[in-house]
Amino acid sequence: MLSYAEENYLKAVYHLSDSGQHAVTTNAIADVLKTKPASVSDMIKKLSDKGYVSYKKYKGANVSIKGAKAALLVIRKHRLWEVFLVDKLDFKWDEVHEIAEQLEHIKSPVLVTKLDKFLGYPRVDPHGDPIPDENGEIVIGKKVPLTEVKMGKQVIVTGVENSESDFLAHLDKINISLGSKITIKDINTFDGSMQIDIIGYPTIFISKQVADNLLVTE
Repeated sequence: MLSYAEENYLKAVYHLSDSGQHAVTTNAIADVLKTKPASVSDMIKKLSDKGYVSYKKYKGANVSIKGAKAALLVIRKHRLWEVFLVDKLDFKWDEVHEIAEQLEHIKSPVLVTKLDKFLGYPRVDPHGDPIPDENGEIVIGKKVPLTEVKMGKQVIVTGVENSESDFLAHLDKINISLGSKITIKDINTFDGSMQIDIIGYPTIFISKQVADNLLVTE
């Protein structure tokens, strides 16, 4: 059974390596986890000895098949708890990440299975990120930034590139959330800002920075 810290390290390596696509340096892991490279080296050695991580000197660390499966289980729990907090306890989507960071370490597989069923087997979390199934499989739909959408086309908000609380709170203020249907009415050629229609709300203007961080599907 993995410790709280070991799960956090595995999740960090999994994300930094683009789901196991390439090795990552101890410095990169240290930056994300806000710890010292020496501490990272000790933990990577420990996880390597257990078969969760592969490590090559001067090349860095990556998750093994076993490690990726363990990381995906933690991610699955995290995202299911985020759905629960938003849908059942009325938290806002910018309030749930830190709470889910604590809840993701609950070990009971029976609880996770029952939670998934209780929530109606959701496919994505409140930020639009896909939820791995019990086998660690992820179905990823095609999402593009709003800035890549042609003027006049209607799209649906299905995720965010930036999940920081300030950005999510800003989206709440301008009535944009997952499932919002948006039509681009005009694009300012000078600064890339947009005039958009959101179904159910008045027409608004958004900056290019906001549009870059809104992920949509047709």
